[in-house]
Amino acid sequence: MSKMTTALIKSLSILTKPIRDGQLSDGQTTQSALLSALQKNLTELQEHISKAGDLTEVTPLVEEVRRDVTWFCRDTEDITWSFVQECLLLLLCLARHLKCLLDAFQKNPAAPNLATPEAAPPLPPDVLSVAQQKTLGAVLQFVVTLGLCPYLAPGVGVALALRSAFGAAVEGAVRLDVGPAGERRLLITTNVLLEVSALSSLATPVFTRHLGDIMAALCQLAYRPQRPDGDGAKSHKGLTVEERKSCRESLHSLLGKVYQPIVIKELLVLQGGPKQGSSGSRAGGKALAQAPPWLRRLCGQMLSDRLMQPQGVQAVVRAILEGTGAGGDSEWRKCDAVAKILAACPQQSLSAENYYSQVCPQILELLHFKDKLTAQQFQRVATRAAIIMVQDRPEFAQQFLLDPLLSPLHRCAVGDELSQDAVEEWELTRCIEDVYKICVVGNSPSDVLLKALANVISPLFGLFCFTKQNVSHLRSSCQEILIWCLSHSERSEGLTLLKRLCGLLGEVCGVKCGFQFSPGSEGGARLTVREQISDEDDALYEKVSSEQWRVQCLVQLLGDMKDSDLPGEFFLLLLQDLTAVAAEQEDVQQEMDTSSLTLLELEQHLLGRVNGHGQRLALLQTLAIMCEGLPHTQLLCKPTQVVGFIVSMLQRACVSLERGIDSPVESQTLSMGMGLVATLLSGAAELTPDDYSSMAELLPYLEQISQQHPEPVIQELASDLRATIATHGAYHPKPVLKTAGQHNTAHSPAQHANHSSNSSPATTSSSRAPSRSQIPSQPLSHPKNTADLGAKPKVKDFTEISPNKAFSECMLEACDPDVPTRAVAVRSLTRSLRDGDREALQNKDKLLMLFLENLEHEDSFVYLSAIQGLAVLADSFPEQILQRLLGEYQTDVSDGPPHKERSLETRLKVGEVLMRASRAMGDLAPHYGRPLIGVFLSGTRDEDSSVRASSLSNLGELCQRLNFSLGSLAQELSMCLTSLIKTDREAEVRRAAVHVIALVLRGLSDKTTQVLADVLLELYRALKWVVRSDSDDVVKLHAQIALEELDDVMRRFIFPQQKLEKKIVVLP
Repeated sequence: MSKMTTALIKSLSILTKPIRDGQLSDGQTTQSALLSALQKNLTELQEHISKAGDLTEVTPLVEEVRRDVTWFCRDTEDITWSFVQECLLLLLCLARHLKCLLDAFQKNPAAPNLATPEAAPPLPPDVLSVAQQKTLGAVLQFVVTLGLCPYLAPGVGVALALRSAFGAAVEGAVRLDVGPAGERRLLITTNVLLEVSALSSLATPVFTRHLGDIMAALCQLAYRPQRPDGDGAKSHKGLTVEERKSCRESLHSLLGKVYQPIVIKELLVLQGGPKQGSSGSRAGGKALAQAPPWLRRLCGQMLSDRLMQPQGVQAVVRAILEGTGAGGDSEWRKCDAVAKILAACPQQSLSAENYYSQVCPQILELLHFKDKLTAQQFQRVATRAAIIMVQDRPEFAQQFLLDPLLSPLHRCAVGDELSQDAVEEWELTRCIEDVYKICVVGNSPSDVLLKALANVISPLFGLFCFTKQNVSHLRSSCQEILIWCLSHSERSEGLTLLKRLCGLLGEVCGVKCGFQFSPGSEGGARLTVREQISDEDDALYEKVSSEQWRVQCLVQLLGDMKDSDLPGEFFLLLLQDLTAVAAEQEDVQQEMDTSSLTLLELEQHLLGRVNGHGQRLALLQTLAIMCEGLPHTQLLCKPTQVVGFIVSMLQRACVSLERGIDSPVESQTLSMGMGLVATLLSGAAELTPDDYSSMAELLPYLEQISQQHPEPVIQELASDLRATIATHGAYHPKPVLKTAGQHNTAHSPAQHANHSSNSSPATTSSSRAPSRSQIPSQPLSHPKNTADLGAKPKVKDFTEISPNKAFSECMLEACDPDVPTRAVAVRSLTRSLRDGDREALQNKDKLLMLFLENLEHEDSFVYLSAIQGLAVLADSFPEQILQRLLGEYQTDVSDGPPHKERSLETRLKVGEVLMRASRAMGDLAPHYGRPLIGVFLSGTRDEDSSVRASSLSNLGELCQRLNFSLGSLAQELSMCLTSLIKTDREAEVRRAAVHVIALVLRGLSDKTTQVLADVLLELYRALKWVVRSDSDDVVKLHAQIALEELDDVMRRFIFPQQKLEKKIVVLP
């Protein structure tokens, strides 16, 4: 640090020396104290310079600078301006001196010290110490307060009175009635500060604290309208044209080199507060004064210029949002306000197209920041700005925002690139992420946005299908975008999009021909050239499999739209198309006279027929996958959709009647449709007038059926249904009620029987047919029951016994040849036993015979109901019923082969009953299970492998509930299982034997080492032998599971869980 620099800083510190409390006289005002302090400091500085001392070196430099400047005035009567002049002179001296030292340092840099290379390099000479920077900051504050702010026009910048109470005293101390004029003083102070800030070490304290005041001064000097010469105000004499031009250049240069967010903040402050009318409610508060009109226009123009520069949008967002928190209502309001500013074209812009062409790309760039807090704020602003632009200026948003946003997806479909990587991974990733942020996160649908997404939905869906086949981070984003687009589209538009994605509107053009999606190196996807497949069969297989996969992905997508009616509407639309296909089938089959056609016309005709067949196959494939992949509660979730489903079925039935086709499928369709209508009308749900209005669509089809169907019963039923619908339920004929009851009893037991059985998976066609025909609407899921069919009939549940139906009537219906009637009667009797009906309990022997008789029935409806009834009967009377069932299970029938086969099936069904009875025993298994064990062990020696496997399965279910009672049978059980494991030829028997061991170990758990202590080693060796030697993989799997159970048991035995417990022993 040179002596000159130290002397200059010391001179500045003398000027800014504060007043001591003892130096203030009583009764002296703040203004007079300020003036006396300034005068005292000026006098003291002159004394120090005139004396021989440290400040003598400053005199030549100060005099040299004083001669160079033209603005220094010695005879001014204003003390404040004299003080400012001295400060400005010393600042100029300091700046010029530091610049000379810096130039010399840069020309002759100091050589590094080779002895200590790790030492820091020498500091440049313009670096100031902390104390010196503090002194410099105080001087700058005095210069701005006394030489700049008092001369700003009202409304320009922040007034001193609003900054502190001391500001009013400063304004009163300044004299504007003496020379030089106020505008001239303002120009001098501003120019000197700009010259001082040319040095980087001095620019930091100038601009960090006083940038706004300097900008306000330059705006006033360069753009304030000149007052007329005859106004008599000497202090407002205008500047020359060259001076105003120089101020404009200085202002634009300053705006360009300072950090843009700070510039924008200061410009917003310079615009001033709101109009007086809007701020009148805040009485007593210190608010910014309203800026003059010329300054507001100027700041608006400069803000627009800042905004339209490169990275201007980012600068505006940072200027407003920097320093805000990570959440809160105020931040959301700020983000929304900034978004509205960005979305609105300023009046100063040359054209709206030019503005949006520069701003929209910058808005998209706001979505790509990685910093968490910054990215969150910028994403909110960008999303809201994009949405507002799309809503308010759709023509410019489409051209400059949505088209660049969706450009990678557009290129996937219609791009002209023929390179290896047509669309890079980073492009697709950025595109999907940006669309997700704007559409899904923003969640403000509009027609323009939905239309833009619909144009690229094919490549987007193709990308989604690709991510479903691979591990990709784009999968969830693509799925959410597709669901959002389909959910918010109009009904007709959404259905059209779904048909397009399924290939029902022609060829599906997911990506450009010859290209395909390939995995990216960072978990994304890229568009690459597809390898040509020479084999036509392989190419056809790949095409068919890809189309099927697309349909499966679409069905999975519809399955995720839980709260939308679109899946059901699409299903009904496909059913209508299927009816239309059935109606057109006869016309398609008619041969066309091709003799008069040219070759081109013949080719077009044949291609049309082929395309028609392809469309029909795609329709059938889509319907099949939807019925298989989506639950009926989602396909038909509203009463109107149920009615639409019935309409489609009756339409197909009418088409068959018109052609005279009588097939089982069409008959079942007609029966199912009319049964559903009868169920709806019979009182299963409280139908409203709107429901009857929607059912009016059924009237023409019911009328056609009543007139054209060959069977009189169907004709009568169709006529009755039509009358009931037409009268809105006022007319209820008996056939309708009867058909509703038959429909419920014929269809409901199927699902109930399938759910209540765990044994045999075999079901007949009659048990599977109704699975799709159940009405999924809420009222039909819980049908009501009533005893009075004459008043308002209700459909009763198939498992409820009507109070008017006697026990003997149920017994007779249990022998009825009609399968549904018999099954429902058997289940009704079972329900009576479970509820403890007295008459049913008294006739347990008759019920036993009845259940055993129905056990041999071939239909699953009946024998599964009988199995359930026998299990309930055995649970109610275990001692008598179990003995009879054991006798049936041990019966050896030696008649002819047909009876032998039927006896085997019956024994397996009895085994199912015994297994259910074993499960129901619970803690009573040791008491009632003894006889069962002997029968099951003897069954393991049966000549039929199915009986041996059934006996082992029942044995496992029973043994895992015996606990310590199994100890006396451990040896016998072990020998039986190990011999079967090693000697039986049937794999299913060996599987069952190993599974018994696993069940026993699981049931005994921690008691295994006590109950099976003598045979545990033998069982372990048998399991290890299976793992090493058995040829069946399933047997090995069961053995491995059993070994894992044994491993868990031994680990808990060897390493017991530590328990913090205290034992208290009572001594005798």
